[in-house]
Amino acid sequence: MKTGKAILVGAAMLFTTAAIHAQSMKNTIKIGALAGASLPSNNAAAGAGLDVAYQNLVTPHFGLGVATGYQHHFGKENDMNGTKLNNNSFGVVPVAALVRYYPKAEGIYIGTDLGYGVITGDKNVASNSTVARPDGGFYIKPEIGYHNRNWNIFAHYSKAFTGDKGTITAGNETQKYNAGIVGVGLAYNIGLGAGR
Repeated sequence: MKTGKAILVGAAMLFTTAAIHAQSMKNTIKIGALAGASLPSNNAAAGAGLDVAYQNLVTPHFGLGVATGYQHHFGKENDMNGTKLNNNSFGVVPVAALVRYYPKAEGIYIGTDLGYGVITGDKNVASNSTVARPDGGFYIKPEIGYHNRNWNIFAHYSKAFTGDKGTITAGNETQKYNAGIVGVGLAYNIGLGAGR
């Protein structure tokens, strides 16, 4: 009889621990880093940044949340009809909603961040131009990757759409302002709530 009670108590403790552990990952903070190449590479060569996001698993397969961070875009020289533009580096601070779909508890996932990207940095697109840089634009960051309980490893395309703002024309050549990168990233999941 004592053995039976011990097994029941042990099973109850195991179930409770598992439930608390699962609850602790329902709400997570994701802290990550990303890097990539500018595409097209008009005014910037590459970008790198940090991501911070909060996610709530509405169901075991579907997450919603908010995302922000900072992406630094490295300016580059661009030769336009013999005129060299010294394009300035700039930053993008996203203010976005996060959407994720996880078909399985571990494996491939897809998702996106949608919102507004605030552009920071020098007021002009290039140090030798008077054309003003854009202040920001619609922001999107679709990604596909692999996830487990602790990590997300992903490929992404991050972009703040600026329309025709920041465009520079020299003769018959045009440089459009690009605030987008294609690359890879890594994020660590920190569980919130009971059990942490």
